[in-house]
Amino acid sequence: MKALLQRVKKASVSIEQKKVSSIQEGLLLFLGISSKDTLQKIDPLVNKILHLRIFSDEEDKMNLSVLEKKYAILVVSQFTLYANCEKGRRPSFIEAAKPEMAFPLYEEFLKKMSQKVEVKTGKFGAKMEVELINDGPGTFLLEV
Repeated sequence: MKALLQRVKKASVSIEQKKVSSIQEGLLLFLGISSKDTLQKIDPLVNKILHLRIFSDEEDKMNLSVLEKKYAILVVSQFTLYANCEKGRRPSFIEAAKPEMAFPLYEEFLKKMSQKVEVKTGKFGAKMEVELINDGPGTFLLEV
């Protein structure tokens, strides 16, 4: 599993020009699921995300987690995180999980995450427009 985290001042997801989710300050999280991923990878990734100290404290040092700040997380499924661009000019997505395998893992990830913080989502498998104001910018890639 891969998670691309972006600290945001605000972020939203629209589908067919209709806003379906939005958050104010917090994390925009793009979640990629590979064909090799299992349920056992979810807890370590959720814990890493929740406790990663990537938000500024009163001295402007990255010292606080999304939990400590009580921020929300907007989760967007993103199979393209598993794009392989090594050969040719067209990405290969062979490493990405097929939807029937990825969706249950995505749902379990959301369930675990929402037990600790407010979670908003896009729609799995939909063509989405993501709008954000990046804070920093602060962008972090995690993989388990």
